[in-house]
Amino acid sequence: MTSPRTAAPEAGTILLRRAGTDVVLTWSDHRIPAIAYWGPSFTHADAADIAAAAAAIATLPVKTTVDAVVPASLLPEHGTGWMGRPGLVGDREGRDWSTAFRLRALEATPARAALVARDETAALEVAIDVEIDEAGLLLLRAGVTNLGTAPYRVERLSLSVPVPADADELLDFTGLWARERVPRRGRIRDGIHLRENRGGRTGHESEFLTVVGRPGFDFRRGAVRGVHVGWSGNRSVAVERLVTGITTIAAGELLFPGEVVLGEGDRYDTPVVYASHGEGLDELAARFHARLRTRARHPRRPRPVTLNSWEAVYFAQDPAAMIALAEAGAAVGVERFVLDDGWFLGRRDAETSLGDWQVDPDVWPDGLGVLADHVHELGMEFGLWFEPEMISERSRLAAEHPEWILHVGDRLPPAARSQQVLDLTNPDAYGAIRDGVVALVEELSVDYIKWDHNRDLVEAGGADGRAATHGQTRAFYALIDELRERFPRLEIESCSSGGARIDMGVLERVDRVWPSDNLDPIERHRIHRYTGLLVPPEMMGAHIGATRTHSTGRTHELAFRALTALLGHFGAELDVRLLAEDERARLAGWIGLHRSLRALIHTGTTVNAEAHGGAVVLRGVVAPDRSRAVYTVAMLEVVASWPPGRIALPGLDPAARYRVRPLPGPDLLPRPPRVPAWWDGAELAHRGELLGALGVELPPLDPEQAFAIEVTAVD
Repeated sequence: MTSPRTAAPEAGTILLRRAGTDVVLTWSDHRIPAIAYWGPSFTHADAADIAAAAAAIATLPVKTTVDAVVPASLLPEHGTGWMGRPGLVGDREGRDWSTAFRLRALEATPARAALVARDETAALEVAIDVEIDEAGLLLLRAGVTNLGTAPYRVERLSLSVPVPADADELLDFTGLWARERVPRRGRIRDGIHLRENRGGRTGHESEFLTVVGRPGFDFRRGAVRGVHVGWSGNRSVAVERLVTGITTIAAGELLFPGEVVLGEGDRYDTPVVYASHGEGLDELAARFHARLRTRARHPRRPRPVTLNSWEAVYFAQDPAAMIALAEAGAAVGVERFVLDDGWFLGRRDAETSLGDWQVDPDVWPDGLGVLADHVHELGMEFGLWFEPEMISERSRLAAEHPEWILHVGDRLPPAARSQQVLDLTNPDAYGAIRDGVVALVEELSVDYIKWDHNRDLVEAGGADGRAATHGQTRAFYALIDELRERFPRLEIESCSSGGARIDMGVLERVDRVWPSDNLDPIERHRIHRYTGLLVPPEMMGAHIGATRTHSTGRTHELAFRALTALLGHFGAELDVRLLAEDERARLAGWIGLHRSLRALIHTGTTVNAEAHGGAVVLRGVVAPDRSRAVYTVAMLEVVASWPPGRIALPGLDPAARYRVRPLPGPDLLPRPPRVPAWWDGAELAHRGELLGALGVELPPLDPEQAFAIEVTAVD
């Protein structure tokens, strides 16, 4: 983030416009600008028109507060009369706790504004960057610099965006292990709806994405706006409504006391705050997908079908078994084999050995090269599991370097899985882990790392005794960036007890995420749907598990499990060796089907619909030119009426005509007693607008059954 050099006028208005998004910034009296409007682009209005319209409906002064109208600036200040949460909170031993920044410099292009403001009394400078990217996402960043000689302690630096007056409903998320991304909805009320995370990772219970909109919005309808903090450490998001009716969303990093203390000339920078808008959640999500797909390192080649060893064998590894598993995977069309936890020194369970990243000779007497070479000879890529940020209390590394464990005082934090957190802010610890991973990647020609992170950070203090979560998160990013720079072809998956580290900070760096350790298809339908608000299909690990799901105990047919995983980065997490011959053949058929569709799945636009209050869910991918689409439809529970009626096929070209048919699969459903005409291949062609509005009739399925629909333009 470079600082502007052009002097700022006392007052002004700027319109930023790109990719269907408008942002209007206004300011007066050299104050920090406010966002007067953010949302869909206007067709005819310019900046002055929009600013004038916004001013005409602005809140009037409240007679019990200051005389002037106090707008919600990008960085709200108590000193202006703002009665909500200030954007910057900090002090110098109790002084300089309130600010009155004056705009000094501002530069703007059609899609970006950069500004600098100073408070000479407090000896502070803030730089704020407002940008619309090529996907139409609004990106906000800020930095505060200490211009004084005395240290300045930063407690909070967050940026604010306005919420429209008609956006009265709030959606965010909660969850836990094996039940990630559980939606929570409610009305916005006076006061603060505050979500904070102190676990040092994004978290299972993460707010994930904070969405506001007109009451009743869904995936296809209702104007919505969403805010997300692109940061894999501690975060804070506040939806605040004042008694004046002004509502804002403020977002940034959550800092522990004393975690950021700025010496003279030092600067603290916020994570990027991402904001998206749309008519319905699908359009909001499409902007995040488009941004990730334009990354320089976004994978362009077909996403390899993956077989992971974890739920096949857990810790029971041996060379013969793993070679046989890899061979069984290759025979059904697997393209990447991943050896999960259990291969390194002394690792027989989850309670030892993290940090000892050497191949265990008791398990692999001839080394891992035996397996890696064989996997490559079979024509597959070789992947390896690591948990680089963690250290087991029972490990050689902990015995040799106990000072490398994040801790406070003379005590260790409470253990989780008998493990602690390695202090990556310590250059020696960072270098030891980096070198261990590098050596194995080079020796084994590792193509892919499954990067895990299986506990929250508790009392994460560094060598100086200060809170270290901020530095630990930065070090994690640096380690991934360094490995990617050294090994340009290496791919990395983010896993954290399943889906506990999925955010734009990590998504900007990795090739794939693991949404959940729960492979139950009932649960996965919800997890995929809401994880997909940020994550495009090609980055979302979606595996077929065993017939009996290990995390829930429920049993499901292969077709239901396969169709649940079809519209993602496809794979399997089961012991292929144990499958009967006919089931292996059907698994191979599903893999082949996915491979035939993945060019569409991994480049198209994701759409969603539902019927019967979510008892029937549809998820689809529509080609960029809308010439083709694939939808999966699942009946998750018994519906309230019979027959079940219709479901919409969204995202198609309204004017085009389409042929609709069941997608031929290796496991055809038993023929229902009554089927709609399109099910039997009737050559009917319907306009896209009718399919989007009226949909197609559903066959009467049993609960926990699914099918796929292929739609092809015939014009």
